[in-house]
Amino acid sequence: MLRIAVAYVATLIVFAIIDAIWLTQVGPHLYKPIIGSILAPEPRMISAVIFYLIYIGGLVYFAVNPALSGAGWQGALVKGAAFGFFCYATYDLTNQATLVVWSSRITLADMAWGTFVSGSSATAAYFLTRIVTK
Repeated sequence: MLRIAVAYVATLIVFAIIDAIWLTQVGPHLYKPIIGSILAPEPRMISAVIFYLIYIGGLVYFAVNPALSGAGWQGALVKGAAFGFFCYATYDLTNQATLVVWSSRITLADMAWGTFVSGSSATAAYFLTRIVTK
């Protein structure tokens, strides 16, 4: 149980740091020019926090914990990247199918980002968890 708690916290911290860089440095230049008309003036923080808590739970369940149980860092990387790809693809392709202002540019960039941030976070969390719970 301690290992899962450490894995969760490690994944949350790593994901939040990497995603914050994306959201503050890339996000304004990618999203605002295309979908600015439908963006909220300020992020709804409660919804954002709930998303992160749920998403990190999925990332730990599907990628980090299996890696710690024997799949190794390669398992964390591949399963984390796959989880990110499928989750972000679901979100982006649904938006592209239903929103007039959504674009293929956002879909492709966001799916690539989800794949990268999830794979990277799962891998880093794997190593951090092993160090902390040794």
